[in-house]
Amino acid sequence: MTTSGRIQVLRASERPATAWLNGGGVTREVAGFPAGAGLAGFDWRVSLADVAAAGPFSPFPGIDRVITLVDGPGMVLTVDGTEHRVDAPYRPFAFPGEAATDCRLLAGPVVDFNVMTRRGKVTADVGLITAPASADVPSGGAVLVVCLSGTAAVGTTAGDDARLARYDAALLDHPDTHRLRVDGVTAVITFRPAR
Repeated sequence: MTTSGRIQVLRASERPATAWLNGGGVTREVAGFPAGAGLAGFDWRVSLADVAAAGPFSPFPGIDRVITLVDGPGMVLTVDGTEHRVDAPYRPFAFPGEAATDCRLLAGPVVDFNVMTRRGKVTADVGLITAPASADVPSGGAVLVVCLSGTAAVGTTAGDDARLARYDAALLDHPDTHRLRVDGVTAVITFRPAR
C-alpha cells in the first residue's frame, strides 16, 4: 500500500490469494474496514474472486452483498430458490448474505467483484464509471475506487494523482472531492454510516 496525500493506493500485485473452503475458487481482499478485522468482524469488505467451479456460497448473516461479473461468460445464482443470471459484465446484483445461495457457471471460470456491508452499520453505493467523474468522500465514510478494466487516475484538489492499473484500488477516507479519469471501467463504492 502506498499513500499519495489523502489517497491510499492498494496494488493488485500485493494481494494474497485465499482459497475457498469448498475448493471452488480463490478470493483476494481489496480492502476492508476496520483494517485486519477478518471475515467475522468487518463493517465493510471488498474483494475480487476467481470462481473456477460451481457450488454454494458461504452464508454471511446480517451482511448485504453486491456481486458484479468482471470477466468470463457468467453464472446463474440461485438465491433462496430463485434463479438470477449474472452474465452481463459490470452490472451489480444485490442480495442478502444470509440467503441460501448456489452458483452455476455458464461456460467456464469467471472473475467477480464483491462488496459486502454489515447491515445496520454501513451502506454502500456501488457505481461503475466509464468517463471522467468526481467522487465525494462523505463525512464519517469512505470511497473505494477499483479499476476493473483499462486504467484509471484519481486526483485530489491539491493536484496529487494516483494512477491505477487493472484491479488496483485507491481508498479515500478524508472528506474531499476527488477527480476520476478512466480508460475502461472503474468501480466507485461510497460507504456511509447507516442511519
